[in-house]
Amino acid sequence: MNKAINLFSPFLEYIRKEKAASVILGINVILALIIANTPLASYYYGILETKIGITISDKTYLTHDILHWINDGLMAIFFFVVGLELKREIIGGELSSPRQALLPIGAAIGGMIVPAIIYALFNAGSETSHGWGIPMATDIAFALGVLHLAGNKIPAAAKVFLAALAIVDDLGAVLVIALFYTSEISTQSLFFGLGCALLMFGCNKLGVRSILVYAILGIGGVWLAFMTSGVHPTIAAVIAAFTIPSDSLIKEDSFISKIKNSLNKFQGIDPRGESPSLKPEQIHLMEQMKNDTNAATPPLQRLEHALHPLVSLFILPLFALANAGVSLDIDVVHLLSTGVVPGVFFGLLIGKLVGVVGASYLLKGLNLAVIPRGVDFKGMVGLGFLAAIGFTMSLFITTLAFTHPEHVDQAKIGIFLASILGGIIGYMMLKGSIGRR
Repeated sequence: MNKAINLFSPFLEYIRKEKAASVILGINVILALIIANTPLASYYYGILETKIGITISDKTYLTHDILHWINDGLMAIFFFVVGLELKREIIGGELSSPRQALLPIGAAIGGMIVPAIIYALFNAGSETSHGWGIPMATDIAFALGVLHLAGNKIPAAAKVFLAALAIVDDLGAVLVIALFYTSEISTQSLFFGLGCALLMFGCNKLGVRSILVYAILGIGGVWLAFMTSGVHPTIAAVIAAFTIPSDSLIKEDSFISKIKNSLNKFQGIDPRGESPSLKPEQIHLMEQMKNDTNAATPPLQRLEHALHPLVSLFILPLFALANAGVSLDIDVVHLLSTGVVPGVFFGLLIGKLVGVVGASYLLKGLNLAVIPRGVDFKGMVGLGFLAAIGFTMSLFITTLAFTHPEHVDQAKIGIFLASILGGIIGYMMLKGSIGRR
């Protein structure tokens, strides 16, 4: 039992963090929609279109509007954290065991293929066919947030399954972006970026544990080179994440011994009476314990722990605020002039459900995987509907798939409708599944 708790605890801690993130994310989506439908809309779009660049000797470099910097700059940090999470789970988490990983991987693949097919059926041969990647994505923050709202009686295995599915789904989105949503490629910049990534990998193998070294090579080398190569810079972020060391300089037993030794020495120092200040020897021991703690914590987990609040509470909400704004003053006939809305809507709402649940029970029928403990068929259907929540990732792929404002707005409407309905239906089914136990 304790082993099971220890296995689930990283995921459960992750889910608790996502609850607050999903609330803030939702507030920013609503705020963007309100602003885009008021007289403030002109200021909203004006700010996002403001150009920012670097000027050196009267020459300007990397000049892009604020929206571009948010989507290609700040979102690269989000994908970097996704890469760190993926590496951690592959090395020693839910994705480390083939049998353990097969269910969320299979469910995620099914939940990507079926939505893409449904979108293609509505848009085959049209100018909007390139948007097939939009309904493939699941928004992990919103999905886990709604799951958390469904109650504490939700089985831990269900929460772990959905989190693992969403992480694999993120990896799928990264691969789709890399293979199908890149512009013309500058091989010189691309090879330079890959060379910097190899240098980061070499530093890892040589035992370099300085986060500053990886930051300089990752940002100044890999990300910057990909930014100018034509390959989306979010790919650079994931590649860089996989080069970050995942082992520690001090093993657990040695760390415990060092900390105990320092604490014993600390306790053996006579206090300064009523003085609130510490003696120099105590300060030295505290610094030593801090250094030992850093040495015992893998750089990968240090970075993940440090960046997760920044991503969840600032970057993703800012992305939502910048991208969720769409005018609702749209003629229905005009809205349905292409297959984007039905393709995205049914792709997310029906495609995700059929893909996730269908693949899960297919694997179960083949005796290749087991359904999460404590989850019945109704509960799995509820989880399938939660996977239809595609806000952040679907909006992100929309910015890559379309350049025509009309198609962008149509995709956003389809995303909003499917995500809201998926969240509500999933919540109700999971609550009903709990009530019958």
